[in-house]
Amino acid sequence: MSDAEREHVVGVLQKAIGRGLLTLDEFTERTDTALAAKTRGQLNAVLLDLPGVVHDEQTVVVASQENVEFKATLSTVKRRGPWVVPRTIVLRTTMGSADLDFREAVIPHAVVDIELDLTAGSLKMVVPDGASVDTDGLELSAGSVKDKGGRTAGGRPHFVVRGVVKAGSVEIKRKRSILRNA
Repeated sequence: MSDAEREHVVGVLQKAIGRGLLTLDEFTERTDTALAAKTRGQLNAVLLDLPGVVHDEQTVVVASQENVEFKATLSTVKRRGPWVVPRTIVLRTTMGSADLDFREAVIPHAVVDIELDLTAGSLKMVVPDGASVDTDGLELSAGSVKDKGGRTAGGRPHFVVRGVVKAGSVEIKRKRSILRNA
């Protein structure tokens, strides 16, 4: 049992409390149990009754949701590092921004749909090298789309970005995946 595994489970519990699946007392009790766990069985036990968590003998992983909606009014939504990407992301911003970095993300779907309702806001996407992005379904009104990596056809994963951008911008960058030392 490694400290990294214990910390990962505590992170899953933090997400569960943020989604309203646990009370603060339940979170505290489960966190204490996870930090004291000596076996994977003890560690997995704190997650068994939480929906959206997949268990196997080696790891505990948060399962991907089908749809997630982000809302930002005069604020910023950021997703970076390891995160599980849903099949559909709905992004609604008013004078806000979104920064979505997919390089370290777990993307279990071949196609990821991103539906935009952007008003005076921005979306910055960093996709892994080899990914493809289709922005043909965007409706622009005093807005802009910049694909800094050029259009790539047939890549995996394939991102389909559609919706409305009013007085806002969409910027797409392609970069190599971040390599971390194990």
